[in-house]
Amino acid sequence: MPFPSSPARVGDAKPWYLRWVRGHESDAPWVRPAFVLLLVATGVLYCWGLGASGWANSFYSAAVQAGTESWKAFFFGSSDAGNSITVDKTPASLWVMGLSARIFGVNAWSILVPQALAGVATVAVLYAAVRRRFPAWAALLAGAILALTPVAALMFRFNNPDALLVLLLTIAAYAVLRAQESASTRWLVLAGACVGFAFLAKMLQAFVIVPPLAVVYLALAPTGVWHRVRQLLWSGLALIVAGGWWIAIVELWPESSRPYIGGSQHNSILELTLGYNGLGRLNGDETGSVGGGGGPGGGARGGSWGETGWNRLFNSEMGGQISWLLPTALILLAVGLWLTRRAPRTDPARAAVMLWGGWLLTTGLVFSYMAGIFHAYYNIALAPAIAAVVAMGAALLWERREVLRAAAVAGATAAVSAWWAYRLLDRTPDWHPWLRPVVLAGGVAAGVAL
Repeated sequence: MPFPSSPARVGDAKPWYLRWVRGHESDAPWVRPAFVLLLVATGVLYCWGLGASGWANSFYSAAVQAGTESWKAFFFGSSDAGNSITVDKTPASLWVMGLSARIFGVNAWSILVPQALAGVATVAVLYAAVRRRFPAWAALLAGAILALTPVAALMFRFNNPDALLVLLLTIAAYAVLRAQESASTRWLVLAGACVGFAFLAKMLQAFVIVPPLAVVYLALAPTGVWHRVRQLLWSGLALIVAGGWWIAIVELWPESSRPYIGGSQHNSILELTLGYNGLGRLNGDETGSVGGGGGPGGGARGGSWGETGWNRLFNSEMGGQISWLLPTALILLAVGLWLTRRAPRTDPARAAVMLWGGWLLTTGLVFSYMAGIFHAYYNIALAPAIAAVVAMGAALLWERREVLRAAAVAGATAAVSAWWAYRLLDRTPDWHPWLRPVVLAGGVAAGVAL
């Protein structure tokens, strides 16, 4: 198999903080400066002109302000300091922004900079996850793709809970890959805790990637099957504790002395979790919410949230936000699974391809067919998986570049990517019209060269 694990990858003796500063011993001298440059460039991209966003989502900014005036409002995520009603989400992201606002005052920068830093941290974690098993250039490519994905550049400059959600889920994926390398219970418990805290950022959306994480560990970890099951149970317990403590407190708190649970019909956090922010998002049954998912018709469901179906992520609203490299990612996912099919069961490269590919497929399918409230910016949850799959698939093909079939697949993939980018640019013909022929010609040239 390509890219064999080295002691620097799996068991470097240097303390972790020195490895982050100096890089791994196996890294070329240019790798660490390139990584630092990637993070600095991402920070500049996400922070440049950040004040122009103003209060961004004023719904959440008001809750942040309330949290600076009342610790009770801070804890519950209340929309006002008088604690009359909460926002319609669990408050973890408000806690982060609220602490910043308490330290630096309530202003656009104190609210939005934590979101931008979450974006930088997500790029760093994704780099580390890919670098565990693939070359440095592939890890840098993954980080750059994530940083430049339009919906990521939007939401890491905004104050919705998606920024914290994606950071925590990316850390969870990294932790599962670390656990899979050595059957580590500690790393698996960390993954569960991260998913649990991600639940406190955006409720049940955090659980969408749990099936592929669990399946990858259960199938591929280098230990006995019953030991794997016990480890997953410990991880599940960590998830429940990290995500459930706040729910339990709110549910048991006397209704007369806490704010009304926004988004619920009967002042219940469980109703909000399982209904409006749970099954209602899937089946469109969101009584009392801001809108539904439409009704049946022609095999697809439509409504104010758009038509559902396999092509939803490619349509005029979603396509420009997330789908630039989605066809490429799907092709390279198939390539990665094929090229690693004969690897040993516990091979970390195959585990990485399966994990990020599972994240991509499960999240993509849920987003494509959910009939309830759905906004284009939700697609930020796909960005880390797309970036990782593209980078890993490119690395696997490059390793076999001397093989004619691998070179042909690489060339065809580059051409498909350029064609789809051309199609997306063609939807806005007045925006830099020179880009379309340049992108198409560049893609064709790259395909021929490969």
